[in-house]
Parts: sequence; structure tokens; C-alpha cells
Amino acid sequence: MKQNAFERRHLAEWQDFARQLDALEHGRAGADSRHFPATYRRLCRQLALAEERGYGSRLVERLQQLALRGHRQFYRHRNPLAARCLGFLLGGFPRLVREEWRPVLAASLLFYGSLLAMGLLVYLFPELVYSLLAPEQVAQMEAMYDPDASRLGRFGERSSAADWMMFGYYVMNNFGIAFQTFASGLLFGLGSLFFLLINGLSIGAVAGHLSGIGYTDTFWPFVIGHGAFELTAIAFAGAAGLKLGWALCAPGRLRRGEALRQAAARSVRLIAGVLLLLLIAAFIEAYWSSMTFTGAPLKYAVGVLLWLLVAAYFLLAGRTRHAPE
Repeated sequence: MKQNAFERRHLAEWQDFARQLDALEHGRAGADSRHFPATYRRLCRQLALAEERGYGSRLVERLQQLALRGHRQFYRHRNPLAARCLGFLLGGFPRLVREEWRPVLAASLLFYGSLLAMGLLVYLFPELVYSLLAPEQVAQMEAMYDPDASRLGRFGERSSAADWMMFGYYVMNNFGIAFQTFASGLLFGLGSLFFLLINGLSIGAVAGHLSGIGYTDTFWPFVIGHGAFELTAIAFAGAAGLKLGWALCAPGRLRRGEALRQAAARSVRLIAGVLLLLLIAAFIEAYWSSMTFTGAPLKYAVGVLLWLLVAAYFLLAGRTRHAPE
């Protein structure tokens, strides 16, 4: 193709691209900015063609200037932090959980094992609940899940407008439990072991007691939804703490400080994912779990779906090399 024909074909596109660059360089992102990456790539191809075909230096230099300005804008508007956060959410977090399957499995067995065993024991032997919880705590739990209550959970008689306050309360409460379970792993893992067991036993005792007195239609529909994220997060926080404790107990050929540093680098990433899970759990607990206008079957259906989504996310997400880092 002759140079004149080449210029006539693409001149309007180059002028539009130059206008986009002017707008971006002055901090104005117009409606065409979403097409900027595609336009930039086309211009680079056209520059390569011009150089390959030996077109005049005036045209080549003009395209080079446009390509240089486009390169600056293209990479200036990329947000590495946002990209890393998105990559961690889409693939890095579930991949990390799978890589750390040993502490995750140990923490899950401790937490869910104690929860299920205590729940079954309290259901069969109701008086056993008082060996772990004070009578005042038991009475408070019964009031929270009373079938006659208009709203369920903590501060159940609150107005709907106060849900956002409960969201904040659940976030702080859950964050506190997770951090306690994680950081106590520095006590050679004993702290994480303790908090995994005590949390599992306490939740199991409450579940067994409320099931035994017939509050199944209020308690289980309330917890099944946000439990998918909250219980998973507690187990992962314990796994992060156990990893710290194991690095201190068995550093291998590394010095204990270096082993702890390497373990902490991965444990902190695990905790970052835990905080995300707890945010989701708090949102569901504040805005969905406490509602009583929906029937128990719908709560169960949503809860089962959420558990399946959590399981699928940690089993399947991040397995392809195309997932962003």
C-alpha cells in the first residue's frame, strides 16, 4: 500500500487518538477512554507497518510520538495495587489455601471436630452446656433465638435502620476473634490450638443446647448463611497461627527467626483473605440472617448455596495460569 493511501485510511483514527491523549494528559477521562487500550494497540501495529514498509520519516516520527504518549498514559493509568488485590481475590487466596493444606486441615479438624462433638454431647446431655457456659450466657442465647422474636441474633429488637451498626459490631467482633486465634500462634502454636478448641466447643455447646430445646427453626436458618464464611475464616485464622507456631517449633535447617519470617509472610497473606471472608460474613449476618420475614426453607436454600460457593471457590479458583497475579 502506498503511503498516501495508508495515511488517508488511518488519519481520522490518529486524530481521535491524539484527542484522547490530550484529554488524558489533562486529567480528563472521556467516554472514549474505555477504548483507549485497543486504540493504542492498533496504533502500535500501524507504526510497525510504517517502519516495515519504509514510509517517510515524517509519518514514522508522528506515529512514534503518538505511540510514546500512549505508552505513558497506558501504564500511568494502571493501578498495580488494585491489580494485585484483584489477582489475590480471584486466584491467589484459594491457591494459597490449597498450598497450605496441612495447617488448614489440622485447624479444620480441631475446630469443626470439637464443634460437632460438643454439639452432639450437649444435645444428648443438656446439662453439659453449663460446664462451658454460665447460666446467664445460656439465657442470653435463648433470648436471641426465641421463636417469638421479631428479629434474630444479637440486639434482635433493633430497628432495620440500625443494621449498619450491627454490621460494624460483627466486623469488629469477628476481626477480634480471628486476630486472637492467629496471633496467639506465636506461643509455639499453643494459643491457636486453645482458641480453635474453645471457639469450637462454645459454638457447639450453643448449637446443641438450642437444638435440644427446639429452637431449630430460628437458630439454624440464622447461622447457616453467614456461617459459610465466618466458620471458614476462623479455621483459616487458626491455620495461619499454627503455621507460625510450627516454624518456631520445627525450623528445620533455618534459624528460628528466618523460619518465622518466611512463615509469617504466608500467614499474613492468609489472614488478609480471612478478613475478607469476615467482612462478607458480617454483611450477611447484619442484613440477611437476622430477618424473619423470609421462611426457613429459603434461608436453608441460600445457606446451602453459600457453602457450595465457598467450597467451589477454594477448590477450583486460581487453578489456571491465566488467573491474574
